[in-house]
Amino acid sequence: MPETAEEVFSLLREQFQGDLLLPGDAAYEASRGIWNGMFDRRPGLIARCADVTDVQSAIRAASSVGLLTAVRCGGHSLAGFSTCDSGMVINLSRMRQVIVDPEARRARFAGGCLLGSIDTATQKAGLVFPSGVVSHTGAGGLVLGGGTGWLTRRFGLSCDNVAAFTLVSADGSLLRADAANNPDLFWALRGGGGNFGVVTEFEVKLHPLSSLMLAEGLCPEPGIRRLLEFWRDFMPEAPLDLKWNIDLRLAPHSEKVPPALRGRPVAGNSLVWTGDPEAGQNCLERALSLCDRDSVSSRVVPFLALQTMADSDFPHGRRYYTKSGYFSRLDDSTIDSMIEAVATIASPQTQIELAYLGGAAGQVDARETAFGDRSAPFIMNLLANWSEPAEDADHIAWVRGVFARLRPAMKPGVYVNFMSGDEQDRVPEAYRERWDRMVAVKSHYDPANFFRMNQNVQPRTLNGLMGQRNIAAK
Repeated sequence: MPETAEEVFSLLREQFQGDLLLPGDAAYEASRGIWNGMFDRRPGLIARCADVTDVQSAIRAASSVGLLTAVRCGGHSLAGFSTCDSGMVINLSRMRQVIVDPEARRARFAGGCLLGSIDTATQKAGLVFPSGVVSHTGAGGLVLGGGTGWLTRRFGLSCDNVAAFTLVSADGSLLRADAANNPDLFWALRGGGGNFGVVTEFEVKLHPLSSLMLAEGLCPEPGIRRLLEFWRDFMPEAPLDLKWNIDLRLAPHSEKVPPALRGRPVAGNSLVWTGDPEAGQNCLERALSLCDRDSVSSRVVPFLALQTMADSDFPHGRRYYTKSGYFSRLDDSTIDSMIEAVATIASPQTQIELAYLGGAAGQVDARETAFGDRSAPFIMNLLANWSEPAEDADHIAWVRGVFARLRPAMKPGVYVNFMSGDEQDRVPEAYRERWDRMVAVKSHYDPANFFRMNQNVQPRTLNGLMGQRNIAAK
C-alpha cells in the first residue's frame, strides 16, 4: 500500500463508521471493479462511507496528505473516473436512502443512489424523476453531468429538476446549494460534473407518471437513409410527449429479429409516448412506417419496466469507449457517413446512438445552468461495446475514425457524460461561453483541484502555475 494511503487509513480507522477496505481484504476485490471493464485499477484504500460525517472525514484526511481521490456512486463513469490506482476511492454505495413527499412532489435521495433505487421509491407514489435509461447507473454522476433519458423532452434534463444540493466541499465543509444559498455553486452543479465536491443529498422535483406507450421497430438497410431524413425533419415539430431514439447497428441473431435482418445493418427505433395512448397512436405509426412490419411492436408498459429494459445491453465488466457531439441539423453527407460507418461495425453491441433533445430541455435558458449548449438538439454518441481486451485498439480506432469524418459537420460542444477519459482537451468545448464562470466557481470552492478525477475544470491558480512553467520551459 502506498505510504499516503496507509497514512489516510491510520487517520480514519478510529472514527470511521463505514468500511475501510485495503488490498488483501476479503471485500476489496469485489468493491474495486467498476462498470467499464477497460479500467482495472487498484486503489490503495476504499472508504465505503456510512454517512455524511464519513465523507467529511475521508476528504479531510486525503486532502491533508495530498492523496489522489476518486468518488464512486454507481461506478458508471465511461471515462473510468470512479476509481484510481494507489489513491483512495470514496465509495457512496452505503448511502442510498430515498425519501418521497408525494403531496409536494419532491424527493430527497442520498449521493450513492442508483437510478433504480429512486425509480422504485417514487413509483410507489405514481411519480417520476427524469433520469437515464439504465437502472444500475449511479444517479449522482448522471445528474451532475446533466442527465438525459426517456423523459427529457417532457420534463427536462435531470439537472433541470434539482431544487437543491447538499455537498461536502474540498475543505470538508457541508454546504447547501440552491437558488438562495451559494447560487453560483448551484448553477455549476447543474451540468458541471464532479468538480466541486461530493454531493451527499439531492432534493428534486417529481412528476406524475406511472405508465407510457413504448413502440419499437427495425428499419432494414435500404430504408435507413429515408428514415433518418424523415426523423430529421419530423422531430423539430414533434409533440413534447414523444421521445424517439434511433440507433444504427447490426441486428442481433435473435428469435425476436426477422431472419432476413439478422447480422445486417439496421436502424433500431425506440419511441416513448408519455401522453394519452390513443392520441399518440397515429404519431407512432407514422414514425414506424419505414420499419420491417414483422419487427414492429407497440404496447403500454409500466415506467419501471421501461427503466430496466436496457440493463442487460450494458452490463458491468464489458469494455466501452465513446465519442459524442451535437448537430444543429443532420445534413445529407452526415447521414451518408453514418450509413457507411454501420457497415464497418465490428461488434454487434456497438451502436451509433442518435437522440433529439428540444422540448422541455430546450426551453431552459442557456445561462440558467452550466449544462452545455441546448441550441443544437441532435445528439450523436458513438458507443463501442465489446468484451476482449485484445480488441481494444480496433474498437477505439473505429470510434475515432468515424468521429473524425463526422466532426466537421458538428456544432462545437459535447455532453460530458458521454466523454471518454482521453478527451480532457474537449472539456472547455463542453461549456464554451460558460467556461470562465466554471473556472471562477472551481477556483473558489476547490482552489487546489482536490476533485480532479472528472472532466476536469482546473482552478485559476493551477492554470497560472502551468502557464509559468510553460514560459520557463521556452
